[in-house]
Formats: sequence, structure tokens, C-alpha cells
Amino acid sequence: MIPIIKQNKDWVRRFKSRNRLDYADIEKTVEGIIRGVRLGGDEALRQYSLLFDGIAPDPFKVAPDLLDKALETSDPTLIDDLIKAHANIKTYHEKQIPAAFEYQPSNDIVIGQLVKPIEVVGMYVPGGTAAYPSTVLMNAVPAKIAGVEKLIMITPPDKNGLVKPALLAAAKIAGVDDIYTVGGAQGIAALAYGTESIPKVDKIVGPGNMYVALAKKQVSGQVGIDMVAGPSEILIVADETARADWVAADLISQAEHDVLSSAILVTTSKRLAQNVQTELDKQVAVLPRASITRTALQTHGALILTDTLEEAIEIADAVAPEHLELMVENPFDVLQRIKHAGAVFIGPYTPEPVGDYMAGPNHTLPTSGTARFSSALSTTDFIKKTSYVQYGRQALYEVKNSIIRLAEEEGLVGHAKAVSIRFDKEDA
Repeated sequence: MIPIIKQNKDWVRRFKSRNRLDYADIEKTVEGIIRGVRLGGDEALRQYSLLFDGIAPDPFKVAPDLLDKALETSDPTLIDDLIKAHANIKTYHEKQIPAAFEYQPSNDIVIGQLVKPIEVVGMYVPGGTAAYPSTVLMNAVPAKIAGVEKLIMITPPDKNGLVKPALLAAAKIAGVDDIYTVGGAQGIAALAYGTESIPKVDKIVGPGNMYVALAKKQVSGQVGIDMVAGPSEILIVADETARADWVAADLISQAEHDVLSSAILVTTSKRLAQNVQTELDKQVAVLPRASITRTALQTHGALILTDTLEEAIEIADAVAPEHLELMVENPFDVLQRIKHAGAVFIGPYTPEPVGDYMAGPNHTLPTSGTARFSSALSTTDFIKKTSYVQYGRQALYEVKNSIIRLAEEEGLVGHAKAVSIRFDKEDA
């Protein structure tokens, strides 16, 4: 049973300290795997696949006709659901495309910005028992909207060396170009450095386990990455108007992911906290993933009682959760007072899974408090912005002395000379 605790700063500090866990041993292992793939290519990739997945498909690339077959043979209702979700995700992300622009401060100056897609993107999708077609859509759709030229998906094979048909169907719907059956840190290394069969990419996106997350962290700089994702999180701010069974179900929806997941209720109602406590025990008992869920709730869960709604909001902002639910009487009023959250779900009929599967906003979200400074995956993660400038002779002449003075103040004589040399004869 999760205890009910009174709001206190010590709890918040202890919770946030979990984001500083020491992964030195895993990081060392990941470093070795990356080095092995970088130097050994496909052969090293096969050895690591055998070691970690128990199988190394040959070839790694999935035949294109298997995507068509998956689309044709999968449950038609599931395909309809994927198509509906795809449409919603597409509609939302199309609104995020930044515009190129150009302006002329004077007749002699042109300044602007180019917006171009990243050419080649690698997308990691968990496979095996944790195969999520929604992850395919959430990563692929904004990439294709941005205009990515080649979108490559990697995913671990099952014990037979195959990819779950639902993943292949989602990939076909979303327009993924190529799929390779390789996972783990070795898959990230293959995308970052390229092998004989897997091309090097410019950026890697998508969630994975700790090995995948740390591998992305280590190759960052060699390629771009979206984020280093931590365990899943949900925080619910609720008052006496919330239903305990619904709150408990929503907490469980994230706690069932992993033993490191966190599920937190912050409420002004002692009665609600007590009822949620009871409901959690009842609902967890019948879950297929009861052991994982119970461990997550007991280790990283909390039922926090506050005196005021303002205190509850302060705790939510201190945690900066991946998912924030507002189950209060006037949720839009509270929304305006929230500073830090990956995504916000408003009102009793917006449980977090609405965002995972159907609403349209991306479910790849900042975790571990990083919502304080980062955002959900978006179309802008797949584009580059390039500025351009043109000065005419008169425009440069009018600012040359200012540029020269600033350059000389910084001790950069060459910078100053690059301007002054254009007018040396005239100023002589």
C-alpha cells in the first residue's frame, strides 16, 4: 500500500534525486558496444544481436513486401485505428512547421532564414514483448511532414527473427522507408556510424531501455538525438471532485510500464487520497503486470496531501512531470498557472492514454524533470534553420566602424581586417 504523506520539501528533493542515479557500469558496457560496432560493422552487430536478442537475422533489412503483407493481413479494426490515429497526429504536427522568411531593413540589406529538412533520420522502436505501433506513428509522422528524405526504422527482432506485424503495418501507414531488425545499444551504434548494411544517419529519435538511452547520449554530437528519455512519469493534481477509481486507473496506466516508473497524486482532499489508496490495491491485484506495477508504485509512487491547490501546483512544477493530469473543478484556470510539464491532460475524460494513442500531440515527452527546459518531439526536431545575410557596399560602410571596434575589443584583429580591407584605399 502507498502511504499518504503530507506535502513537504524533503519529499520533492528525494524524488528529484532519483534523476541522478549512477549508471556508470551500464555506460561502460554501452561504450564498449558502440566501439565494437564502429570498428566491426555488421559482424559485430550480429554478435551483439545473438548475445542480447538470441538471434541475428540475415539480412537485417526487412523485405518491403512484408510491410504490404502486414497491412493486408492484420486485424482490419486495428488498421482502421492506426489510420485514424495517423490522421490526428498528422493534423496536429502540420501546424508546427516553421516558416522561412526574408526581410529588407533597407534597400541595401537582405536578411532571411531557410528551413530545410534533415536528410536521413534513424528511428528506434522497441520490439519483442514491448512493441508499440503508436511509437512508430509518433516518430515517423512529424519526420515525414518535415520532409525528411530517408526515414530508417530499427527494432529488435522477436525470437524468430521477425517484427510484429502491427509495427510493420504502422510503418507502412506512416511512410517509413527502410526497416532493420536490430535493437539495443548496438542498433544505435549502427545508426550513428553506419555498417555495411545499415546507413549512417544524421539524427536518431525514439525511446528505448536504459542501454538505448545511454547509447543515444554517447553518440550525441556524432549525430543529433531527440532526447535522453528516462522512466515514464505521471502526476495528477486532483481535488474533491475527482473520482478515486478513475484517478487510480490513471496512476496505474504509467506505473505498469516499468519498475522505475513514477505515479504521483497530489490532492487537497484527504478522503480522495484514502479512496485512491484503496482503489490502487484493488486494481493492481488483477493486472497482468501486477508485480511491475506494484513495485513502481511502492518505490516511486506517492499520494501527497496539500492544504491548498496552490501548494499542489507548486509540487507539480517542482517535479516537472512527463504527463500531468488536472482532475480539478476548474482545470483551465489551473492550466494557466502550470509552468513545467511535458504534456497536460485536462478534466476527468482525458486520461493520459488519450495522448498516447489518439489525440494528435506527440507522446515522446521530456522526462526526469527536463520539462523545465525541453519540449515534446515535434516537426521542428526534423528540420534545420539556416540564416542568410546580404549587405551591399553602402550598408557595410555605414556599420564598418562599429564592427571594427567590437572585433578589436574582443582581440580579433582578423575579424576587423575582413571589414576594413574593403575600404582601405578609400580611407587612405
